[in-house]
Amino acid sequence: MDSEWEKLVKRYVWNDERTPYLTRVANLSRRQAHYELFGYALLVGVLGAVLSVASLSTELPHADAGGVSLYAFSVCCAAVLLGATRHPWAALWCAGAPLALLAYFGVWGFHPALESAEKVLLVAIVVAWLLYSRRAVAVARAWEGLAGPD
Repeated sequence: MDSEWEKLVKRYVWNDERTPYLTRVANLSRRQAHYELFGYALLVGVLGAVLSVASLSTELPHADAGGVSLYAFSVCCAAVLLGATRHPWAALWCAGAPLALLAYFGVWGFHPALESAEKVLLVAIVVAWLLYSRRAVAVARAWEGLAGPD
């Protein structure tokens, strides 16, 4: 007897078709790769859009450096292209965002209001994003050779 929460977990949290994150790239179908690239593009696009607007603030450590906002906007645009075309170059540009964020932390540091534990958590999240970005690039590169309809 299945309970209701188990059905919801299988439907929305872990579904072999819609969340194939543990499936090897070579074994993905086009439909699975589509869901994975769409989810990645949505995440990176929203983060890029939010950061492009938030980085316009003069209260942040970089103050008036407009290049930060411009780069974040370019990542947002690359995410839209990735979602629409699944092109490997767009995935590669999106994959550079965590590296740029780590470089930002190295050059300008963190927001002064952050505690040490928050800084460690922030760096851990960015490193996890960087590690997952490698898979997104691999899925985009393998897109043409994957089995299944477009």
